[in-house]
Amino acid sequence: METKTISVVVPMKDEADNVESLYRRVRESLPEPLQWELICVDDGSTDDTFVNLSRLAAADHRIKVIRLRRNFGQAAAMQAGIDVAVGDLVATMDGDLQNDPSDIPEMIKKLEEGYDVVLGLRQKRKDSMFIRKVPSIIANKLIRTVTKLPFKDFGCTLRVMTRDVASHMRIYGEMHRFIPVLANNLGAKMTQIPVKHHPRTAGKSKYGIGRTGRVILDLLTIKFMSSYLTRPMHFMGGIGLFFVGGAFVSLFATIAMKLLGGVDMTGNPLLLLSVLFTLAGIQLLSVGLLGEVTMRTYFESQHRRPYVMRESLNIGDDEWESIHRRRAG
Repeated sequence: METKTISVVVPMKDEADNVESLYRRVRESLPEPLQWELICVDDGSTDDTFVNLSRLAAADHRIKVIRLRRNFGQAAAMQAGIDVAVGDLVATMDGDLQNDPSDIPEMIKKLEEGYDVVLGLRQKRKDSMFIRKVPSIIANKLIRTVTKLPFKDFGCTLRVMTRDVASHMRIYGEMHRFIPVLANNLGAKMTQIPVKHHPRTAGKSKYGIGRTGRVILDLLTIKFMSSYLTRPMHFMGGIGLFFVGGAFVSLFATIAMKLLGGVDMTGNPLLLLSVLFTLAGIQLLSVGLLGEVTMRTYFESQHRRPYVMRESLNIGDDEWESIHRRRAG
């Protein structure tokens, strides 16, 4: 079997005490003939994280270090690491050593069964019950319900994916926890396997219950991007038609009450409700039309396609370039 190369991407924020242990565990967990590189992204650390990373990078060329100008967040740091990854496979994990890199070889074996992404499922989590576990259970249940994906743990950062899938993903905001959803949008074949989870022994956790609100907002965004990015009129227009329909029902009820019961139309709150529903419906339909124009501008101005191709037969690279040039012209 052809020897694979893997890029291990690790966002880090104030993890100076974990840097050397992380490097040692990765080195011990990824033995030959597997070729690897460790990409550490310093996301605006204020301690000696970058100093320690620099020392290790000078001693081992397999360590790549990216230092961001400020704290941009875990999603942006992860995207920065993926952007420079050159391996056939890309693994992501946290820098706090709660993920165990010794699980990566088993995840690679699972990937070779024909999967594009293998997700980690944290068993026997070593986290506090009310600050970490309970919010995680609620968030995972909510994400499963909205996205219809069957996975039990969306928050586990330990994942292995093919380079093709990783290179097509764009991670913003808090979207790192929605990587399974982003991969599913690309048509990736995914599975999840149990992985080890360790208690944090150094540094401080960057997670808390305060992130729950942001997760819900990002879930709404990812649902819209997954289902309605290329057809925003179906979403906004559908709601708009619902309001317009409500306006007609309310107006009909107002007229019926006037004819059958002699109720004054001008003093009937249903008349005002029909006006409100009509205005809301028109606004939503207008937003849907603007969304359609914006969507077309987005795809056509950047020569993007509303699809991602897995492979092609009897179509060479030169033919694809010719097709793209012709469509761009």
